[in-house]
This record gives sequence, C-alpha cells and structure tokens, in this order.
Amino acid sequence: MDTWTSGYVADIGYTYGYYAELNPHRARLALLNAGLHVPKVFTACELGFGQGLSTNIHAAASGVGWWGTDFNPSQAGFAQNLAAGAAIPAHLYDDAFAEFAARTELPDFDFIGLHGIWSWISDENRHVIVDFIRRRLKVGGILYISYNTLPGWAAFAPMRHLMTEHAEVLGAEGRGIVSRIDGALDFASRLLETNPLFLRANPLIGERVKQLKNQNRHYLAHEYFNRDWHPMHFATMAQWLAPAKLQFAASAHYIDQFDALNLSPEQQAFLNEIPDPMFKQSVRDFMTNQQFRRDYWVKGARRLHGLEQAEALGKERVVLVTSRSEVSLKVKGSLGEATMNESVYAPILDTMADHQPRTLQEIQRDVNQPGIDFVQVLQTMIVLTGAGHVQAAQADEDMETARGVCDRLNVTLLNRARASGEIGYLASPVTAGGLSVSWFEQLFLSGYLQRGQQAQAEAQAQHCADHAWKVLQSQGQKVLKDGVALQAEAENIAELTAQAQRFLEKKLPLLRALRVVG
Repeated sequence: MDTWTSGYVADIGYTYGYYAELNPHRARLALLNAGLHVPKVFTACELGFGQGLSTNIHAAASGVGWWGTDFNPSQAGFAQNLAAGAAIPAHLYDDAFAEFAARTELPDFDFIGLHGIWSWISDENRHVIVDFIRRRLKVGGILYISYNTLPGWAAFAPMRHLMTEHAEVLGAEGRGIVSRIDGALDFASRLLETNPLFLRANPLIGERVKQLKNQNRHYLAHEYFNRDWHPMHFATMAQWLAPAKLQFAASAHYIDQFDALNLSPEQQAFLNEIPDPMFKQSVRDFMTNQQFRRDYWVKGARRLHGLEQAEALGKERVVLVTSRSEVSLKVKGSLGEATMNESVYAPILDTMADHQPRTLQEIQRDVNQPGIDFVQVLQTMIVLTGAGHVQAAQADEDMETARGVCDRLNVTLLNRARASGEIGYLASPVTAGGLSVSWFEQLFLSGYLQRGQQAQAEAQAQHCADHAWKVLQSQGQKVLKDGVALQAEAENIAELTAQAQRFLEKKLPLLRALRVVG
C-alpha cells in the first residue's frame, strides 16, 4: 500500500541550500538579454521548497508576496518556524501538490519556481503541477524550473538504478537510509573493481562513484534514492509544459548564455544553421553533455524591439557581491576553464569595487575607457553573474521596505549558528536574495555585533575569535588547519583570530555595503 511519501525519501531531511535562481530579480537580466519583456513580480510561489531557506530569504528581502508548499512535514515545519521567528510574511504549507493546487485562497502568480523536484516525482504529480501552472501563472509570468537532463545522465542512469535496487533489496533493515546509501556505494565500488564491460564502455562511471562517496548523505538520499527518478530531454520538458502555454525564454545558469565558454567555433557555427530555437536547445545539450538544466520559461513571451531592449538593459541595476581582491578572472564552462580579458574585466570590477548598485549604463559611463562599449559591459555582467560575483540589485525604495524583515531574519539565522553550521547564508535587502556567509563568518559577525564593534580596532578580531571559540568548545569541536584539527586552545584561538581579522578586513565591509549588517 502506497504511503503519503509516494516513494519520495522522507525519513531524512533535505539540505539547507539556497538557490539564487529562485530569486525573481535574477530572472530580469536573463530575459532582457534574450530580448523579452520582464513582468513586475508582486506574487511568487515555490513548489517543493525543501527546508524553505530560499523562500524565506526571498520573502524577507523583497516586497514580493511568497506562497509555497513542501509535503514533508518536518521540512515544512522548519520553514514555518523560520518564518514565524523572523515575522516573515510568507504563506508556507505542508500540502501535497494536489492539495496545495486545490486551495481557493491562493492568488495568481507572477513567478513560480521549482528547483530539482521535477526529476523526483511521479507523472501524476507532474500533471498536477502543469495544471497548477496553467491556472495560476499570470499571462506574461515567469516559470523557473530545473531538472536532471539527458543526454548527460544517460551513462550513469543504470548505475543509479542498481544502487537504488541494492538499497531496497539488500540494505540493512531498521538502520535508516544513510546506512543503506553507504552500503549501496560500497557495493557499487566493489562491482566496478571487477572491471565489468559496463565500466569499460563507460570509463567515467568509476570517477563518478568515487565523487558520490564524498558527498553529503542528505543530498544523495534525495538526489539518487527516490522511487521516481526521471532525467529527461529538453524536448520532452517542452512537451510537458505545452498545456500551460509556456515558451522557453533563457537559461537561468548565466554561464550557459555565453557560447564562447561552452561551445567550440565549429559547434557554434553548426548551431547557427538550425532555424528552430527549441530544437537548437536539444542539439546544444548533446554538445555540452548537459546533466542539469536551469531554465526560465514565460507564459506568453513578448519580444522587445531593439531600442526597447537596449533601454531596458541600460537601466538594469547590479552590484558586486564578492570582495574585489577575491574575484577570479578564471571562469569554468563546458569547454573547461577560461581566463577573461583583464583589460575589459579589471576596469569594470574596479568601478564596482565599492559594492554600490549601478545600472549597466552607469557602469559604462563610470568606466569611461576606449574600447569598452555597452555590449562588453553586458557580457561581463552575464559572466560575472554566472560566476556568482554579481547579483541584480533592487530599487532603493524596495531595499528600505525589506530592510527590517531582513534584519529579523539575519538575527534568527545568527542565533541558530550558535548551535549549527548547516545554514551558510544571510539575507540582503540590496539583492533581494541570499549572500553566502560561512559558519565561522557568522560566528565572527555575532561576536562583532555583541561586543566587538565597541572595542578598539586591534581588539575586535580577538573578540570575534573568543566568541567563535566558545561556540566550538560547547560542541566539542576544533579548528581545522590544512586538514588537521588543532589541539591546543592557544592554537585554536590564534587561528580563529587570524581568520577573524581577514573577516573584518574583507567580508564585513561587504556585508555592510549589502546591508546585511546595519
């Protein structure tokens, strides 16, 4: 008899990840670059929100009204408690998709997002989701959807099936999913050591299994060990979404939009011969052996005229969210690692180094160097956004509206960091989204806010380090340096002090500029 889980892993929680693609503001530059009109987003929805970190951050950091559901009551409970603790105006439920879709109090949405969940659910639930999008996504609204993709998963799919079968048939009963995952991975390794013909035909499988053994078991449980696991071709996804009247708009993975990083000149020329844009995406996936797509679709896409597009792009605001000294000009695409042109990127990064929001037009004006035109500024923003160094910035009035809620959420997350380092993000009202802040950085920030900011400059790092060390001591943990745990208390405090000093010099000014800290 089927249970409420419908074959989905529910006895182990999902990771506390944050997914920037679910931020409606991130979609703006991608759609404008594709020459499409961008709607103003007032209402948004996330289906299958996991622990709800992305939903809560986006609800706190913008004026957008957020709704969402995750059928796992443990995960939904965490998301609801997080929202309640920070008084975030988000409407979060633990409904199955069909139950959520039947709610009569839901508004129509400007933005609907699903991250990953599409690959792990049944066809029955997919039909429910497509019908929900058909009924609830406004005309002109945006769908963000990510999913495991063919052909990239074709070679590994048989091994995944074998590991799942091992977990079900031979896994130790009563010892939980983590034990069964470990057993399945060990079995797969021993099988490959026999040098089966499958491995000889697919030589990269061995390396993939090795990588899996080092990954978070919570992630592996949800990624590989659900009953339903269906990678699909882009064309198949298009067929699924057709009843909802959706058109493919652009990749939400910005690096994918820069062909020079992903396709050889011969491949680009070949693709340019294909007149159908949808079929072109399918062919492109074969060229890059795509494993995971992150895409924006639009219900009733409206194309902009050339002048409209240029004017709209020029008004788009962005901000540098990485310390200037830590921005690498090396970017990885499907073709491997490439180094960006320093004569173009360096002046643009120098202009943005104060972490103040600017429009693309203002960046070009402030750089004011011959040879750096608007097209180069736009391409640079696409690449730097894809690399995680740049994010969209919302309007000043929206920042001020969101600031109080962001402050409450960040206090809640910093308090949680005293007991756990599972959440590595804080909310920024500048970007209307999340910013990566590691566990130690959160502990340093807490120490700084509690006493360190009143101290003399030379004593601030010591205050931050002392606070972090008290937390580590309470949990029986020590600092790792070069992969080795430091034993003496003096060694731990010295290393923490050095890290705190770097935090105060580099990360704290960034957090202030992005209004994560008052």
